[in-house]
Amino acid sequence: MIDHLDNDGSGILKVMVSAATGAAEPLTAFWAAKAARMSKYRIGIAVCLALVATPAAAVTISDPVGDFLPSFAGTTSPDLDVTNFSVVFDGTNFLLGATLAGDIVPSNNALYVIGINTGTGINHPFANIGEPNVAFNQVILLNGATGIATLGSTTLESSITGNAFSILLPGNLPISTGNSPAQYSFALWPRVGLGNNNQISDFAPQNAMLAAGAVPEPASWAMMLVGFAGVGAALRRSRRRPLAQLA
Repeated sequence: MIDHLDNDGSGILKVMVSAATGAAEPLTAFWAAKAARMSKYRIGIAVCLALVATPAAAVTISDPVGDFLPSFAGTTSPDLDVTNFSVVFDGTNFLLGATLAGDIVPSNNALYVIGINTGTGINHPFANIGEPNVAFNQVILLNGATGIATLGSTTLESSITGNAFSILLPGNLPISTGNSPAQYSFALWPRVGLGNNNQISDFAPQNAMLAAGAVPEPASWAMMLVGFAGVGAALRRSRRRPLAQLA
């Protein structure tokens, strides 16, 4: 089964954050240090350029630990429990990141689906499990066993490290169905198969979509740093998978 959704404007969460010129220096230093430690990885370089070169729009939501869906019929493994989901958009690319309650274990064969609403999607298939406002028309699929992320037939830059993953999505890759990329919204749900809704373990956000919004307030950059704290910390760990090994 391919997950679908529509865009009726309901349940969209937007949090706007931005950087004015005077407030950008701490972020520049933060990501410059990250890039120095991750020079092997194209996604690290892309993230650094995206966040340092231009003011970005960003949003982060936290999700409670252990909030597995009552309908979930699988094993409640920590790597199926989302604790954080973030979207950053720099005007050209999206950086999508998430942390889980435990390390992503390849042998668990978890799948991480990110639904994208690009404007006029028509399907929202999760009303029977209490998530009627999760509405989208395209999906990214990240395979927890292989580390490969795809949008349709296109393979995306991605990284899995410990309990975190990140995906670099070119803003011009999803097909617009009415909205500009800055208006796209996203939702994440892990699952253990592509057959039935009872294979879905969690949603982030719950019963809503997440949009990065437009250019934001300088004081809110901290939200993005908090949102990617898990990804940043994980990228410092010894258990690293270069992108070349994921392709």
